[in-house]
Amino acid sequence: MAKEVAYSLDARSALKAGVDKLANAVKVTLGPKVEMWL
Repeated sequence: MAKEVAYSLDARSALKAGVDKLANAVKVTLGPKVEMWL
């Protein structure tokens, strides 16, 4: 199984894209009035 290792700006932008995708999916289901605890 091959793995791709990203560093610096590439890694940060890929991580941000993943987090943004997750946040967009969750905000639709939770709505604006729900407090999230992280």
